[in-house]
Amino acid sequence: MKIILGNKNYSSWSLRPWLLMQHFGLDFSEQHISLFADDMHQQMQLHCPNYKVPVLVDAGISIWDSLAICEYINEQYLADKGWPQNPLQRATARSMCSEMHSGFFALREEMPMNCRREAASITLSSAAQADIDRIVELISQCLAANAEEDGFLFSEFSIADAFYMPIVSRLHSYNIETPQPVASYLQKMLSLPAFQLWLSAAKAETQVIEVAEV
Repeated sequence: MKIILGNKNYSSWSLRPWLLMQHFGLDFSEQHISLFADDMHQQMQLHCPNYKVPVLVDAGISIWDSLAICEYINEQYLADKGWPQNPLQRATARSMCSEMHSGFFALREEMPMNCRREAASITLSSAAQADIDRIVELISQCLAANAEEDGFLFSEFSIADAFYMPIVSRLHSYNIETPQPVASYLQKMLSLPAFQLWLSAAKAETQVIEVAEV
């Protein structure tokens, strides 16, 4: 099993399935494609049907899109442990992932993921602030419902946590203040051994993508 990734410093979409696989200790290899490099299209054409990362190559097929990869990993390798076991929680978790997958465009535009960035505030538009407020609301609701559990969105680590990890990284990098329960969740996620491995690799990269250097 091989996952094809973009730059670990910048590729938020790549982080999601990688974190899920790493957190659960799956055996996989990595292939890296430098985003915006001159030969990016050439590197992608062998495995990436939509010319985007990430892509998972397994059993002779390519699975593209971060959510599809996470669903495949959950079914094939995690015995459905990637989602909450409670059906109502599972439905909520899937809704949260779908909202993250298809929304928050202002935040993405104004706060690109940059793991190497020294934490500092920037001036945000009202649209980006509205995105942040909505994300804080979602996380707060989950934490309130699982107040005495392990501190993840749905008690145990799930695909929902993997999907929100790039946002956690952004909230840290851009020095966004959040209520204490959310701040504690952010710190828990930033301290995950799997994310620390990703962060170490991201900091070791040398390519600079200017549009992501805000």
